[in-house]
Amino acid sequence: MYKVLIADDHPLFRDAIVHIFGSKFPDSTTYETEDIASTLAFAKEHDDIDLILLDLNMPGMSGLNGLLDLSNECPTTPVVVVSAENKKQVILQTIAYGAVGFIAKSSSKETIAEAIETVFEGNIYLPADIIRTQSSPSSKKEYQLLPEMLSSLTRRQLMVLKCMTKGEANKQIAYNLNVSETTVKSHVSSILKKLGVSNRVQAVVGCSDIDFNQYLKR
Repeated sequence: MYKVLIADDHPLFRDAIVHIFGSKFPDSTTYETEDIASTLAFAKEHDDIDLILLDLNMPGMSGLNGLLDLSNECPTTPVVVVSAENKKQVILQTIAYGAVGFIAKSSSKETIAEAIETVFEGNIYLPADIIRTQSSPSSKKEYQLLPEMLSSLTRRQLMVLKCMTKGEANKQIAYNLNVSETTVKSHVSSILKKLGVSNRVQAVVGCSDIDFNQYLKR
């Protein structure tokens, strides 16, 4: 179903996340790393990863720099930060730096599973108290796409983007369009560049009111 990389230097926490995937997403495959260097190397070598769960405080992270490096090196791979960090400004900064969600390590297993499911559906996840106290960076206005941006996409890219808005992972998109996952990854990279966004969730949020049939008719 999904391929997920758990990047955290605490074995017990990694085991807890593996257990959550085993019960909530039973067909998923999980991989594990314990520092930013091995995480970057793994992500580069495995471009079919559907999600990276990233600890902010594991070795080599240097604050948010590790997240920024990961977002720059692997812009099409969704990253969710899982951390004990509780400063609201830092939590919001993780989204600005390319993460598609933030999960507090103190969250219950049910909350963590719900957050992961939210991200798989193509949405940005933030803790409820953060959303209540400050407007989320995922607001539609901030990521609203202009018609000329969509017009710059090829027909195949539009079809891939339409699938993305349904929350489909690359593997599902490849199956639906009868192409390889590598081809889908290439299309996603081109789509992000043309739309001027840093990750696929921003693209999906910006397309929330788009009638794709109008563009596909041309």
